Amino acid sequence: MSVYSEEVVSEKVGAIGFITLNRPKALNALSLPMVRELTHVLRGFEVDSEVLAVVIRGSNKEGPFGAFCAGGDIRYFHQAALSGDASLEDFFTEEYNLNHIIHTYTKPYIALMDGIVMGGGMGLSQGIALRLVTERTQMAMPETQIGLFPDVGGGYFLSRCPGNTGEYLALTGQLLRGAESLAVGLADVCIDSQALSALWDGLKSKQWKHGDDILTWVKEQASSVPASPAWLNAHIDTVFRLPTVNQMVDALGQMVLNEPEGWAAETLKALRQRSPLLLAVSLEQIRRGRTMGLSDELRMERDMVRHCFHADHLFRRGAQTDTAEGIRALVIDKDRQPKWIPATIEEITPDMVQPFFQSPWPTALHPLRHLVDSY
Repeated sequence: MSVYSEEVVSEKVGAIGFITLNRPKALNALSLPMVRELTHVLRGFEVDSEVLAVVIRGSNKEGPFGAFCAGGDIRYFHQAALSGDASLEDFFTEEYNLNHIIHTYTKPYIALMDGIVMGGGMGLSQGIALRLVTERTQMAMPETQIGLFPDVGGGYFLSRCPGNTGEYLALTGQLLRGAESLAVGLADVCIDSQALSALWDGLKSKQWKHGDDILTWVKEQASSVPASPAWLNAHIDTVFRLPTVNQMVDALGQMVLNEPEGWAAETLKALRQRSPLLLAVSLEQIRRGRTMGLSDELRMERDMVRHCFHADHLFRRGAQTDTAEGIRALVIDKDRQPKWIPATIEEITPDMVQPFFQSPWPTALHPLRHLVDSY
């Protein structure tokens, strides 16, 4: 029996639960109804004894595949922040709860991460049994560009990338193309995009007895893996292990003096374009997340995102926050000229950063108090 909603299509065929994100005009950016439907569907498949595994894909304007999920619906974030819409609080609470369900899912969960996979799309596809990418995959956690931090568990999964690659990806929002994500531990296998339809149909047509058999078969469809990306170099650890963003830009500046073009110059330019405040907040998030369990890390992120839209310690709310300003500049007005406060990395102080990590709720009333780690 199939279950259909406007933005999420799900069906059970044989022993597999199939999910298609169906908001192609928005690159499957997650709305609150989508988060709720995905939560409902995943919980249903999990308790269904006939379902051995779950597979999720996106859709694009021309049909299936080609776009997985571009993240959360940031236009909605902006409108809700400016209007004081209380559903914004519900969105983040319910999205992070969904992320926890996915990370702790008790059945094999397979994500076909074709096309755009950013922000919320990463939250739907990390911490699972099998993460599959194609040559068309464009993966990133670009939140610092809009005055936000890499949420949806980013502090957990990015901090577990090799060395200090997590700090680099979190702060710069570096785009991972194709199978580059395998080199940093954010994907497991790569397959030719032309083979996706046959894989999807094959999963539906075969008879399955065990979830592990499904995983094995999908892995067998994988193609060869290209070499590591050119930007993945020893300088990443050298620079991004430094204690502060200010020290990082100083180190990059020294490197640029010796080599005016190349990785250091590109990285320094990227950092100078991001929100200085949220760069420092994101760095602290990754450093804390490295030693935290998933549930505690998601609770921390829920605290952080509340402060992003209600930065009371900085006397800023709504349109006055870096988050609202970043979305305005990148998505609403598209002038790409955000007016960050403070304007430079050098102006950031610990007093501006640390309150982001203070919970606005008592422990017993935290909106994610029910989350428990189970692996």
